[in-house]
Amino acid sequence: MRIERSFRGISIRLAVKYLESVGAETVGEDYAEGEGWRADLSAETVEIGPSLELTEVTLVFEGEEAVLEELVPSFAKKAVRAGG
Repeated sequence: MRIERSFRGISIRLAVKYLESVGAETVGEDYAEGEGWRADLSAETVEIGPSLELTEVTLVFEGEEAVLEELVPSFAKKAVRAGG
């Protein structure tokens, strides 16, 4: 199974930290893996309106369906940023 998710307002370094907190072992700056899954990370700057830019980190999770169904929501809870 493959799931792609993007998160704005976090860095790759922080995304890697969150992956480690859900059981990943970091293999490189843009790759992590856990038991039954792996995640590739990439980042780009995106424009929000005329004068604001944010980092958008994209993760591509691949692995066993049962593992990803639990892992991805758990990661998302850590990575989501609320506006204020």
